[in-house]
Amino acid sequence: MGTEQQITERIKELAAATEETIIADRRYFHAHPELSSKEVSTAGTICARLARMGIPYERVAKTGIIATIAGTADDAYDAQGNPKKRVALRADIDALPVLERTGLPYESKNTGVMHACGHDCHIAMLLGAARILMQMRDQIHGEVRLIFQPAEEISIGSRMMIKAGALDGVDGIFGMHIWSEIEAGLISADPGQRMANTDWFRVDIEGVSAHGSMPHKGVDAVVVAAELVVALQVLVSRDISPFEPLVVTVGEVHGGEARNIMAGSAYLTGTVRTWSKKTREAMPDRLRRLIDRSAKAFGATAKLTYEAGNAGLFNDKESAELAQKSVKKLFGEEALADYRGTLAGEDFAEYLDRVPGAFVFLGCRNPKMDAVHAQHSCYYRIDESVLAKGSMLSAQYAVDFLSEAQ
Repeated sequence: MGTEQQITERIKELAAATEETIIADRRYFHAHPELSSKEVSTAGTICARLARMGIPYERVAKTGIIATIAGTADDAYDAQGNPKKRVALRADIDALPVLERTGLPYESKNTGVMHACGHDCHIAMLLGAARILMQMRDQIHGEVRLIFQPAEEISIGSRMMIKAGALDGVDGIFGMHIWSEIEAGLISADPGQRMANTDWFRVDIEGVSAHGSMPHKGVDAVVVAAELVVALQVLVSRDISPFEPLVVTVGEVHGGEARNIMAGSAYLTGTVRTWSKKTREAMPDRLRRLIDRSAKAFGATAKLTYEAGNAGLFNDKESAELAQKSVKKLFGEEALADYRGTLAGEDFAEYLDRVPGAFVFLGCRNPKMDAVHAQHSCYYRIDESVLAKGSMLSAQYAVDFLSEAQ
């Protein structure tokens, strides 16, 4: 048995010893990204890494993985073989349909697919935490469950993993996101709401096609789509209180078949991000009203399909406070970032809706190495010096959580 300080120093030593491997893993996964629910090679590589460490695992939800690190502390299990407590650590593993333009030597080899949100980092950091914890099993008073989750970017992965049993018998969960808005090495671990409600929409527009030289003979669906892209911003600027956070983003616009044919149909897709439950519930009707009236003004029709995504992400107060304590042990109080949260969304919210836990942001912003671009940018980079810190924090949180009184 070691003192808290000795345990923390041991975590630091082990992280330093595995830092090169963490960075190498991150670069490998960055160079070999795969889209949501297609992470076949990614999952296979993760399993190979786990097997090499002697960590038992189970393949679930096609490309998901659940692994187990069993503690060997005297009180880790009861007489019936049940763990004293069980904590889960989660990493998402999917990439985005983005054409990378970083020019890095380990740039994506899968053209049009990129780890532009840091999930490559999350995989590498959780594998790093696993290496640390495997060498500290005598300090683990229970069981650590590792969750490698697919399909976060399309908001379905966490539900798939939960259905597969990822939270069965779990007492708490911890997650982390590398984050471009926070300076490298700083960590935000506040309680309460940290991320927004995330919903999706599609608008299908029907006009009347005609020769491009005879616009009066038809109804131009592309013009209607263009009008809707602008009109939807009225919801943000004029329809909702300026004190209420709201984002409406159109991510795709499609229409037309030839340059000399006025399009008879078009569609656009996008996302709605809200902070409050009240505003979230109001948005489908508000979008539908605006879309119907705008299309009718042009003599077209438009159909709205609205899909609920994930609810806002809320950190449990006790779990967040424990995460803050873990940060202070490792890096000092000055490492805690003052960050108000984001209107980005995360399906980690589904886990937190079922068990207490904390989701923290690990800063990776560093202008000196052009690590300043937003998540999902084709130029997205990170300061790799923070990766070992992420592994340390996951390991420290797991040890601290399992050491807490039941």
